[in-house]
Amino acid sequence: MSQLVAVVDPGSGNLASVGRALRHAALDAGVEAEIRVTTEAADVLAADRVVLPGQGAFAACRRGLDALPGMVEALERRVRRDAVPFLGICVGMQLMAARGLEHGETPGLGWLPGDVAPMAVGDLPLPQMGWNTLALAQPGHPLFAGLEPAPHAYFVHSYALTGGDAADIAATTDYAGPRVAIVARGNMAGTQFHVEKSQHVGLRMLANFLRWKP
Repeated sequence: MSQLVAVVDPGSGNLASVGRALRHAALDAGVEAEIRVTTEAADVLAADRVVLPGQGAFAACRRGLDALPGMVEALERRVRRDAVPFLGICVGMQLMAARGLEHGETPGLGWLPGDVAPMAVGDLPLPQMGWNTLALAQPGHPLFAGLEPAPHAYFVHSYALTGGDAADIAATTDYAGPRVAIVARGNMAGTQFHVEKSQHVGLRMLANFLRWKP
């Protein structure tokens, strides 16, 4: 039976790239899936899986979500109440947190504790841009099935999750100190890096997501 994967468009993010990567991953995984990029709450309510990409500023992505009629409520119902598998990508992951601290304070979805705060990196450039190694804190998580130790992923960010629950951290990366790279709790997961740009590692994780049964 084909599953519906709703890719929420908050007005930012590489929606076309995410859609292509998910379709490729579905073929690799042997999963029948309709990948639907959407701004409609009804699609989220009907979805078997939900993906929330995002890039740019935390506040702008939150405003984009809020501008879609019924979308935040649909996400709360389908992800939090019905516990369908959810994947946040980049700012989509950050929106899972309690609040963002970019150019003021913006409430997040509040699904995970913690703030998304500017990274202190000394002499290193911001944003962190490029390939970096993942240290898997939960190597047995289903999203990591088939990955080699210390996989590499593609990052572009100047802000990172801080002050969260250590139990939610599934992987870190090092950029002038440890940074949260992946979060996971129950049916929810999020990647700070651009999974759709992370080549075979990203495609493997997306294939795992499409098979994931939390």
